[in-house]
Amino acid sequence: MAVLAAIVGLVGGFGAIGFRYLIDIFQSIAYGASGNLLRLIQGVPWQARLAVPALGGLVVGLLVYFLAREAKGHGVPEVMEAVVLRSGIIRKRVVIVKSLASAISIGAGGSVGREGPIVQIGSAIGSTIGQLFRVSVDRIRTLVGCGAAAGIAATFNAPIAGSMFALEIILGDFGLATFSPIVISAVVATAVSRHLLGDTPAFIVTAYELVSAWELPLYIVLGFFCALVAVTFTKLLYRTEDFFNGLKFPEYLKAVPGGLILGAMGILYPHILGVGYPAMDLALIQELSLWTMLFLIAFKIMATSITIGSGGSGGVFAPSLFLGCMAGGFFGTIVHSLFPGVTASPGAYSIVGMGAVVSGTTHGPLTAILILFEMTGDYKIILPLMSACIISALASRHLFKDSIYTLKLARRGVNIRAGKEVNVLRSIYVRDVMNPEVETMEESLSLGRLAEKMSLSKHNSFPVVNEEGTLTGIISFFDYRDIIFDVNLKDLVVAKDLATEEVVTVSSDDNLYDAFEKISRKDFSILPVVSPDDPTRLLGVVTRRDMIGAYSKAVIKRSVLFK
Repeated sequence: MAVLAAIVGLVGGFGAIGFRYLIDIFQSIAYGASGNLLRLIQGVPWQARLAVPALGGLVVGLLVYFLAREAKGHGVPEVMEAVVLRSGIIRKRVVIVKSLASAISIGAGGSVGREGPIVQIGSAIGSTIGQLFRVSVDRIRTLVGCGAAAGIAATFNAPIAGSMFALEIILGDFGLATFSPIVISAVVATAVSRHLLGDTPAFIVTAYELVSAWELPLYIVLGFFCALVAVTFTKLLYRTEDFFNGLKFPEYLKAVPGGLILGAMGILYPHILGVGYPAMDLALIQELSLWTMLFLIAFKIMATSITIGSGGSGGVFAPSLFLGCMAGGFFGTIVHSLFPGVTASPGAYSIVGMGAVVSGTTHGPLTAILILFEMTGDYKIILPLMSACIISALASRHLFKDSIYTLKLARRGVNIRAGKEVNVLRSIYVRDVMNPEVETMEESLSLGRLAEKMSLSKHNSFPVVNEEGTLTGIISFFDYRDIIFDVNLKDLVVAKDLATEEVVTVSSDDNLYDAFEKISRKDFSILPVVSPDDPTRLLGVVTRRDMIGAYSKAVIKRSVLFK
């Protein structure tokens, strides 16, 4: 595993660097040069600001729709889902499609980050290497985490934060067997990054010091403010996605109007286009006004939501940093003007705000604290950073239970917090477990014939159908036990008289978690399985024994070598 982790770190490190060069290539195609996107956009006519994001959206929409749907969006939830539900298996083509789609989206000015795609690319590399060497499922998951750690570490020149991101957010596992390979992978990827790009922090900040102990309560207030920004961003992102999903419009073309809206916003505030690092540098050196930073918070939330919601590809980590930078700068400007003698410059609050919003959106305070510490290389910032990040994470969880990553999974019915058992059940569908050979009882069947058929069956509950074979009820032992031996009624009472008409059913498209909830509600022995299009068309039955057997097989399969 140490050797495989080193290989993943090496390939992931080169992949992260290659992805950055790929963004530069598409940016040069879109705007004529690479480098500072803000300066480039300010130098092009307004027509280009409007058209380029729309054209980029068109290309990305076609790529994602026809080649790899999981490349849509910000990437990290897809990695988390693969770890929880698919034994860490990520399709190999994701590396290529995600690289191209995200690089085009960012190069054309999409308001997204490169960290989410790099995590998904690195994780796909780790999964591919694990599959090639045919390691166990648990080790494939660990290698997926190695790839994620390598991507973050190489991007931010931050091996500790990369490791923590993989452990805290992707895997949720701090065991030694998981921790060691991930650290090795992050170290190797960082070595690759430093060799090719140099050993410099991601942001160059001026010297910082805690001016007074009275500042700490202000940083706590900043944590609450950043939590509000983080929750607003999370909610609006998915509401915008719902809006675009509801449009009666070809899926692969939805990113075009999204790009047009984004371009129109970029005419007014070009700071929001692309990853946003140039605008963040301006905030850190205090060259943005109070109201500009406030407007950029609102515009960046809308810009990122539109880019991703309409079908663009890119991460939400850099937008979270951008929002935190502007929120911290806005807050810092106000408190510094009110208490100049006991507060640091607004740039210090921008740095702390970056970590606080990341903590609020991801619900990963340890990752946020470490990544900002490593990005700045300044230990003096650690106390305010810890205070604001912890408060932001706690407040965000209180205001909204899901993070920006887990909400996407929760909307798909995947509960990360529920544990592996629940998610194993959610990964199995009723159609794969049900028995299509159903013992049914006709409505007109007399009590005498009913008793004969039941005595020959291994079941004690049966679906009741009419002459057309349509499900009309269900009959169980409890329905007929009191009159089964009454000879006076054997030719007078029919199955329809005894059956329960309100039938609890499951669809063939339901998963076993939903089926287990229904069968346990009143201790049923069987559940009729019906068509998802017609709730009266009987397709089969599923029993409690079937469910338990399928679950046991799935658990055993996940614990043996991958085949």
